[in-house]
Amino acid sequence: MKRATRFMRERVAYRGGYVWSYLPDFSRRWGEMEAYETMIWIQPPGTATVGHLYLDCFHATRDEFYYQAAMEVAEGLIAAQHPAGGWNYLHDFAGEESARRWYDTIGKNGWRLEEFHHYYGNATFDDAGTSEASQFLLRLYLERRARHLRAPLEQAILFVLDSQYENGGWPQRFPRHSEEERYIRQITFNDDVAGENIKFLLMVHQTLGDERALPAIRKAMEIFLATQQPAPQAGWGLQHDADTLAPVGARSYEPEALATHTTANNVAQLMNFYEWTGDRRFLARVPEALAWLDSVRLPDDQVRVAGRHYPTFIELRTNRARINHRRGSNARSGEYYWNYDPEQPITHYSQWRPIDVAALRARYERLRGADPTQLAMSSPFHRRADFRLPRFFTTQNIEVSDMTSNRGAGEVERPTPERARELIATLNAEGYWPTPLTATSNPYAGEPPAEPSPGDYAQTLVGDRFDTSPYITETPVTGISTGAFIQNMSSLLLIADSGE
Repeated sequence: MKRATRFMRERVAYRGGYVWSYLPDFSRRWGEMEAYETMIWIQPPGTATVGHLYLDCFHATRDEFYYQAAMEVAEGLIAAQHPAGGWNYLHDFAGEESARRWYDTIGKNGWRLEEFHHYYGNATFDDAGTSEASQFLLRLYLERRARHLRAPLEQAILFVLDSQYENGGWPQRFPRHSEEERYIRQITFNDDVAGENIKFLLMVHQTLGDERALPAIRKAMEIFLATQQPAPQAGWGLQHDADTLAPVGARSYEPEALATHTTANNVAQLMNFYEWTGDRRFLARVPEALAWLDSVRLPDDQVRVAGRHYPTFIELRTNRARINHRRGSNARSGEYYWNYDPEQPITHYSQWRPIDVAALRARYERLRGADPTQLAMSSPFHRRADFRLPRFFTTQNIEVSDMTSNRGAGEVERPTPERARELIATLNAEGYWPTPLTATSNPYAGEPPAEPSPGDYAQTLVGDRFDTSPYITETPVTGISTGAFIQNMSSLLLIADSGE
């Protein structure tokens, strides 16, 4: 573990931060897209994830080496923090001009990654980057109450509080921009933006006793009720208009529609809220949402992808599935469009979802028969003197509902001795686990022509040679994977765990 960590700290990290993968000679590196040498990636599994890992290793071994490693990550995140308190997907330590050059070349030409097409100069809640970084700073601060961590932690808390709309919703990005940039200012449920912010605020409330957290959480809970659509389409969209609260489109392959997976997630959140409050308003319309999901479930003979019975996007009023397609060959010549035809859908964004409606309905029935007074007694809104954040973050999935219990390690089983020996044996002499880098991308090849290149790119992950989007290669190069490092170290730390 120490040898692998030393390699990452001394050879891989850039100012305490990491991207997702590297060629062995470091001539190319990637986060979600190809990155400059001076960049770090905030978006998981990036810099903050590695910080959580180091702190987990410290908890498992009590070795100061890992605490210092975690502190290096924190310094990198603090340097990358937006003045408003949040984080962008990535940060370029070479400065503003270098970051803009990346967005104007690599970012702009990632055909399917429209969130990288523009440099907004602000921070994002998307993909849990800001949430994970904020949670890591909180965890590290609580370890020894290091004074220099308190100000950036406060900035992160303020970012969540300041960006919240009066109606309780959060935009995808903040500080907000002009009215015409609708995608980044709308109330966002996609990627569990609201749930991640609620989770962080609950952690802040329980650990710091911060009185600002609960009013913000209560407002956030109300936006789930306010944005649920009327029956018989009692669901939610990925985004809702910040003023009218109606479902709206997001990226060009996220049309104005209700989203089945978002609806299932929001139903689960409503049941969380009922458990915390005993307020039956949060249960009242759950049956309507479940009935709507039942109404759009595909019969077995219409299922296109095994186990995925629910179309992702459902048209308002008609209840028909909107299926996304694309034509052209790159970000300049290509375009996305939708229709009702399930043939030739895009493959980089699933058009059908696996949703366990039966499990949601069973949970609802259990809660419907529970005593609301008893439920509210264990609410995370009541600050507990014995509350502790989980010792390990990288070995388990920390959910909002976990804030009601004092969880420790044990969600992931310890590796077998055979697996442990394999991990030790496959760590190479340099100190990393050689990993096939199945995700790669085309290098930036200049501005694409207006005319599409020959070929059919309707269902590929990448377009022509001008498309800088990542894709899966059948001939991967062996390299250095931050994700593999996190996964393997998480297994080893469970073996090394002292149980303290």
